[in-house]
Amino acid sequence: QRKNFLHHKSKELASTYDAVIIEDLDMKGMSQALNFGKSVHDNGWGMFTTFLEYKLKEQGKQLVKIDKWFPSTKKCSCCGKEKEMPLSKRVYECSCGFVLDRDHNSAINIKNEGLRILA
Repeated sequence: QRKNFLHHKSKELASTYDAVIIEDLDMKGMSQALNFGKSVHDNGWGMFTTFLEYKLKEQGKQLVKIDKWFPSTKKCSCCGKEKEMPLSKRVYECSCGFVLDRDHNSAINIKNEGLRILA
């Protein structure tokens, strides 16, 4: 059932976009470091990215993987300045005045880095 869902979602993304940009996450490392147990390790992320990559390639499209060490959570998506961001802090606040949800800020940075790579 999960495999079917992953096939459906990967097909949907591959049919909709010319390129898909993702962060190349180390799910096994995250699971161990954050004590999530099997919940993170067993979420099917690796299977999903494999499905997505081959479906995009079949259509002459690209999957861009952003390195896990890219500072997506530390970088202001408005001015580019970097600062430390502990996991407990859920809102990104920059000295330039920019304020945004941590994950939204990170997603913008990942998208922008992917577009830079594709250019």
